[in-house]
This record gives sequence, C-alpha cells and structure tokens, in this order.
Amino acid sequence: MPARKGAKGFTTEERAAAREVVQERKVVWGKNRAEDERAVLAKIAGFPEPDRSMGQRLHAIITTSAPGLSPRLWYGMPAYSVQGDVLCFFQPASKFGARYGTLGFNDRAKLDDGTIWPTYFAVKALTAADEARISALIKKAVG
Repeated sequence: MPARKGAKGFTTEERAAAREVVQERKVVWGKNRAEDERAVLAKIAGFPEPDRSMGQRLHAIITTSAPGLSPRLWYGMPAYSVQGDVLCFFQPASKFGARYGTLGFNDRAKLDDGTIWPTYFAVKALTAADEARISALIKKAVG
C-alpha cells in the first residue's frame, strides 16, 4: 500500500475504490448470473499482469470448486457470494500497490479451526498444489 506519511484524506487508490463501490451498489447482483459473471471477467481482463492471469485462474478454481457461488464485484474486486453475502474475494496486488495479491474469506466462510485460523492468503503464484489447496479451502468455506 502506498505510504501515507503526512497524508490527509484518502489515497488515489482509495478514492478509486470508493467510486467503484458507488457503481457496484447500482447493480442488482444475483439477478442475472451470466451478466454478473461477465462483469467479473471483464474486471479481471482489465487487471495488469500478473494479476490478470491470477484472477482468471482463481475464478476458474472457485467456480469449479463451488458452482453454487455467485460471482459479483465487491469493492472493485472479483468476489463470490452465497445468498448475497460475499464468501471470498480476490484483491489484486495492483489495487493498492501491494507486492502480492490476496485471496480473502469473509466471516460467512466456514473455515473455523479451533480458536484461530487464517482468512487471508497471500498469492504470488499458483502451482498445482496451491490450486488443490485453494479448491479445498473453497469447498470447506461453503460448508
């Protein structure tokens, strides 16, 4: 994330994210799955590399692992929801100038494992083992 030393107000990236949220709230997500998926894939197609390839691969893994999840945009990021509640999302590294993308899970995800468990995962590359792990996480998260 860009340095905020002495900054007042929001960063350029934060202002852009806020504008995206306003646009997303005008859409009725879940009404037409095909249109929702097109919007998500168009967003991913607009990402710079390597975020684009990562987003496309994660989209394929998530939709294959849990076909009941509904794709949508959430704060300008590809997300996947259950009954309107976002379960997981991909935050590309380029969104806030981070050194890696993030696969995140919201509290709707059933990842509970004792009293402490991870809900955000740094993603720099996807090996076959990583894809299998993500698929298992998605299936567990859906419950």
